[in-house]
Amino acid sequence: MICCFFSTAIMAQQPTSSKYSFSLQEAIDFALEHSYTSLNARRDVAKALQRKWETTATGLPQINAKVDYQNQLKQPVSFLPAAAFDPFSQIRNLEDYYNVTPNPNNPVPDVPDGFIPIVFSPKQQVTATATLTQLIFDGSYLVGLKAAKSFLNYTYTSEEKTQLDVRKGIINAYGSVLLAKEIVAVTTNNKETLEKNLSDITQVFENGLEEEESVEQLQITLAQIESQLNNAKRTEAIAIQMLNLALGLDVETQLSLTDELETLTQQNMDIAITKSTFSIENNIDYKLAYLLTEQRSLELKLEKSRALPTVSAFVNYGTNSSGDKFTFFDSDQRWFQSSIFGASVNIPIFSSLGRASKTKQAKIALEQANTQFTEVQQQIKLGINRAKSDFQFAVENYSTSKKNLTLAERIENKNQIKFKEGLATSFELRQAQLQLYSAQQESLSAMLDIILKKAELETILNTPSK
Repeated sequence: MICCFFSTAIMAQQPTSSKYSFSLQEAIDFALEHSYTSLNARRDVAKALQRKWETTATGLPQINAKVDYQNQLKQPVSFLPAAAFDPFSQIRNLEDYYNVTPNPNNPVPDVPDGFIPIVFSPKQQVTATATLTQLIFDGSYLVGLKAAKSFLNYTYTSEEKTQLDVRKGIINAYGSVLLAKEIVAVTTNNKETLEKNLSDITQVFENGLEEEESVEQLQITLAQIESQLNNAKRTEAIAIQMLNLALGLDVETQLSLTDELETLTQQNMDIAITKSTFSIENNIDYKLAYLLTEQRSLELKLEKSRALPTVSAFVNYGTNSSGDKFTFFDSDQRWFQSSIFGASVNIPIFSSLGRASKTKQAKIALEQANTQFTEVQQQIKLGINRAKSDFQFAVENYSTSKKNLTLAERIENKNQIKFKEGLATSFELRQAQLQLYSAQQESLSAMLDIILKKAELETILNTPSK
């Protein structure tokens, strides 16, 4: 009862849901450690390390032990010439030899003339052996060691690429949440402004000083804004769940973000990165393509090495004992020892051109890898130029969208004044409002675009900023 009481008390103290608060950099650091993709990338590295040791171990001493136990339920009988033991032997059947009473239902077969039935081995036997084997020379083993090291480097590079992709994914997800929050805030403010406008124009209409069309125009705009606001709230909830998934958290985790969209935009406005020198060797895709050609080269060497002889040696030690009864654990049981040393040389001579065919296949695969490597280099150069151009356009587009937003706000404000004074129609006011809402959306999207394009450029340059 006491245990149940304390268990219930401890469970009551535990929170039902976790809460997290992250800046963008904190979210990136957390995801690099806890995201599902990062965890599996580290496991891939651990597997590669074990694979490298597996390859290494094949050339190290191998010891195997074996224990055999035999119980001959029906012992085999051999026949030896009787004259070799007793020239005057008159044994004709097994009943005489074993001195048994004849049984008509189960007769013992006759012994061939001139032979004696003999049982050579005892009924029970135990044999224990231990064998040490050592590979002395194998060309494929030496190539395999290099291939295992190359594969490990490939896995490390893949993990580095995964980290860059995780970082870019977190920036995308984090920025999407901030954008959704800003859209909700802006749309809410627009809705409040429209509701006030509609209330004012409705009173004017009820006093007979305004047409009904003016009220209906504002009602149409308000209905659209309410629909957009509801959708923006749903989008924000989904964006938070997507960020939780990217972080490696439960999608229902309560999450708060400490960075603001405008702040992150200003931090990523510097276009000096587009002027910096870049070495293509730093690109992750370049590294992976190069390591792929290295592995194909090693595969070619492996096929060539199969034409070389292999040399191995072994030492065997064993002991055995036998008897008609199971007395192998008795102290006076006799055991007989044996030991063998040997060496083996395997020399490939002729394989009907099978090895030559495999070598040619490996050579073709290497040529394909080299061609692919050249293509990847050109794609990287093109990708860098495109990423720089996209980032510069994002910065320019943001500046343009800010100016357009300022103009749209001034136009909407003037139309508000004109409409209240009867100098503008409700249709003109609605057009100015829709233009303002569009400019707001474009400005917010332009801010997120700067953050995302900067992350894309940093990823291809392999220069993630802190």
